[in-house]
Amino acid sequence: MLAYDFMQRALLAGLMLAIIIPMIGIVMINRKTSMIGDALSHSSLAGIALGLILGLNPLWMSLIISVIAAFAIDIIRKNFDQYGDMATAIVMSTGIGLAAVLSDFTPGGASFESFLFGSITTISRVDLISIFIIFIFVLIISYYFYYALLYNSINPLMSRLSGVKTDLVDGLFTLITAVTIAISAKTVGALMISSLMVIPVASALLLGKSYKSSYIISLILSVIFMVSGISLSYYFGLKPGGAIVLIAISFMILISLVTFIYKKIKKHNS
Repeated sequence: MLAYDFMQRALLAGLMLAIIIPMIGIVMINRKTSMIGDALSHSSLAGIALGLILGLNPLWMSLIISVIAAFAIDIIRKNFDQYGDMATAIVMSTGIGLAAVLSDFTPGGASFESFLFGSITTISRVDLISIFIIFIFVLIISYYFYYALLYNSINPLMSRLSGVKTDLVDGLFTLITAVTIAISAKTVGALMISSLMVIPVASALLLGKSYKSSYIISLILSVIFMVSGISLSYYFGLKPGGAIVLIAISFMILISLVTFIYKKIKKHNS
C-alpha cells in the first residue's frame, strides 16, 4: 500500500486532518453547536462546484465559501440569538441549494462526487501542501488558545469577566472550523467531515475522566479511525469517508455497550 505515492499522500493528509478535526469537534460539542459542522460542510460543496465550473482549485474555492458561511452563521446568531439554531439551518439550506444547482454545471460528475465521500486517489502534492499549511495554522491556534477556547465554550460570560477576549477567540475558532472543514473534503468527504468531528469526541467522552483526557483520547481515536478507514478503502475499494465513519460508529457503539454493562455490574455488586 505504501509503495504508491497517492497512498503516501492520502495517509499523510489523513494523519494531519485526524489530529486537527477533533480539536475543533470537542469545542463544538462543548458549545452545543456541533450542527454547524453540517452547515459548513454542505456550504463547502457549493464552493467545490464553483471551483470545478470556473476551472479553479476546488479546495480553495471551498475554503472561501466555508469561511463566508461560517461568519454568516455568527452574524445571524448575534442578530437573532433568541432563535437558537435558525442561523445554522438558514446557511445549511443555502449551501445545499447552491450545491444542488451548481452541480448540474460541473464538468464531469465523477470529479464532484469524489468531494462528497472522499477519494484517496485524488490527493495531489499541492493539496498536501495546502493541508499542511492549514494543519500548522489550526495547531498553533488550538494550542495557544487552548484554555480560552475551553472557558469560552463552557461559559462565555464568565470567560469575558475573566479577561478572555471572547470576540477574538470566537472569530478565530470560526475561522479554523471553516478552513478545516473545507480542506478535508478530498480525503474525508464533505458529507462525512461533520461526523468525524463528533464521533471520536463522543467516544472519548465515554472513556475520558476530564476535559484534557477526553481531548487526548479523541485525537488518538481519530488517528486510528482515519488510518483504518483509508486502509480499508484501498484494499476493498470503498469510499474513504464512509469507511472512516462506519469504523468510528462501530467503535462508539461497542464502547457504549461495554460502559453500560460495566455500570450495571458495578451497580449490582454494590
